[in-house]
Amino acid sequence: MISRTENLLPNLLEFTLEEMQEFISSLGKEKFRAPQIMKWLYQSGSISFDDMTTLSRDFRTKLSKIARVSRPQIVKIQESKDGTKKVLLRLEDGLFIESVLIPGKNNWTICVSTQAGCAMDCKFCLTARQGFKRNLKPSEITGQLITLRKETPEGPDIKNIVMMGMGEPLANYDNVLKAINNLTCDFGMGFSNRKITVSTCGLAPQIVQLGLDICINLAVSLNAPDDEIRNKLMPVNKKYPLKVLLDACKKYPMPGRRLLTFEYILIDGVNSSLQDAKKLAALLKDQRCKLNLIIFNEYPGTLFKSPSLKTVEAFQQTLIDNHYTTMLRKSKGSDILAACGQLSGAFGI
Repeated sequence: MISRTENLLPNLLEFTLEEMQEFISSLGKEKFRAPQIMKWLYQSGSISFDDMTTLSRDFRTKLSKIARVSRPQIVKIQESKDGTKKVLLRLEDGLFIESVLIPGKNNWTICVSTQAGCAMDCKFCLTARQGFKRNLKPSEITGQLITLRKETPEGPDIKNIVMMGMGEPLANYDNVLKAINNLTCDFGMGFSNRKITVSTCGLAPQIVQLGLDICINLAVSLNAPDDEIRNKLMPVNKKYPLKVLLDACKKYPMPGRRLLTFEYILIDGVNSSLQDAKKLAALLKDQRCKLNLIIFNEYPGTLFKSPSLKTVEAFQQTLIDNHYTTMLRKSKGSDILAACGQLSGAFGI
């Protein structure tokens, strides 16, 4: 555990390249040292200044006295029968969050959290039951990737990042944006913006702002074909109803052939009927988009149920017949509560 005195020192993983340059300049050092430090932090995963051998010994000693490097620590890793891995991480203040490693054909995707808990209170989501504790800092968002890349065998093969873990990314807007800038910086993680996806429950103003600030993949958790159903499932809809949300989505710039994604969790007897599918097709008729259908992942204590495969296939076919690119997203990790809507950050070893 880091001492209170150490905790008062600036964490270099909070800095953007520009902020790092200002910090280095304030110490009377050349600005080109900033990219060197960024590479050690993000690409080498160094947590000790002693490792930063491109810096002089005196400078490393000075840095160790006025700054620190801190990122989330792995507490426990669970592996699903399908290969998905759920990672419990401890933050400096003792809170716990979860990240998920999802296997692909030739690489891995990391699902990162952006908040400890969540305040959105979506009725189908286990994370919502934990309540909201606090926003994650940029270092705690990027730190999930750095830690897992450095300390797990799958780490070097992580090629995609989805911000779909605990929390609502756009409710932690400034920190998420700063984290994305460090993830895409050439001297940071060096990810292409095509490899990063942010998921939101529908904070309309922030969707518009995100499109102005940076261009990454956007996935909107829709989950209902009308305001009546969405109000019951997602309280955010009362503030930003579907018309407001979809207007914001139309303003979001998806370059070239890339499409905005709408995610739709199918819940038996709630939003999965043929009539619901037809209403959804009509609702999105003016949207340039694709749809990801997700079968509700049941968890202990929930009253919601997963629909039958027959119901799901009929729902999907209705959307396909209406000329929507519609994929049924296979949930992974449900047996270890690592699937969509199941993360909780529960500390149980």
